[in-house]
Amino acid sequence: MATVDTVPTLGGGSKRQEARRTRKGESEAQKRLTSRGATITAVVIAVLWTIPTFGLFVTSFRPGADSTSTGWWTVFVDPSFTLENYAQALTAGGTSLTLGQSFINSLAISIPATVFPIAIAALAAYAFAWIPFRGRGVAFVAVFALQIVPIQMALVPLLTMFSRGLTIGDMNIFPGFGLRDVDHSFATVWIAHAIFALPLAIFLLHNFISEIPGELIEAARVDGAGHGQIFFRMILPLAMPAIASFAIFQFLWVWNDLLVATIFAPSSSLPLTQTLNSLSGTWGNQWYLQSAGAFISIIVPLIVFFALQRFFVRGLLAGATKG
Repeated sequence: MATVDTVPTLGGGSKRQEARRTRKGESEAQKRLTSRGATITAVVIAVLWTIPTFGLFVTSFRPGADSTSTGWWTVFVDPSFTLENYAQALTAGGTSLTLGQSFINSLAISIPATVFPIAIAALAAYAFAWIPFRGRGVAFVAVFALQIVPIQMALVPLLTMFSRGLTIGDMNIFPGFGLRDVDHSFATVWIAHAIFALPLAIFLLHNFISEIPGELIEAARVDGAGHGQIFFRMILPLAMPAIASFAIFQFLWVWNDLLVATIFAPSSSLPLTQTLNSLSGTWGNQWYLQSAGAFISIIVPLIVFFALQRFFVRGLLAGATKG
């Protein structure tokens, strides 16, 4: 008489039951987190948010005479579109720069101002997480506390440091770098944005890197890996979702910045936001050009967001669940 081994069957049944319970739990959680009222509210907010943006988009393609005399919704009755607004926006500008030139300046400012703080913050976050040294906790708290310092409080000291230096009476306390005297230079803007971004970047990356299992770090050390090999071969690939998430936030912040760039950038290196501010003319009679310039300015942020979207979602969900 043959003996039938029922262990695999029981094991398979147990796995199926576990999967069934998991799906049931997910379904119950989804029901608790969603409701008809919340869905309707979200749809209403999305519509109210989209209508002005759609109107701005339609205005960017309407002739200037039509935009100043009739509302954008009249295109449904009398459609009239042109690309002249975009052509004028790219070649016009109230400052010494055109929109096309300041677009290049914004790229030259935003890319390094995103890469530099992330590179420094990743190294600092690894040191705070996995390199024991005296005063590590106090130093991390000090870095974290810098987030509450308003940017406006640091503008004058930084401007002094970048230009003439700090003097008290006849005594020169700090000679200054003289960076603002260099034409076509972005160094002051890069340094300023890096300084303002480092506290938050170090805090976020430290929280992610510190969650990496210590067994992986110890195993690498047993195999003879040093801090450099561990950082570049293990930490960076594992922390890429968090790095990409912060890169999106930092890039969008720098790209849309007007205050820091206006104060620290030379007149020949002003960004896109400064030129957009002057596109409408002295009396605001060419405001329709700003609508075209606004959509030119969001091309790069959209590309960056959609290119890094999967990393962005993984970075937001990292650490939210275990397993």
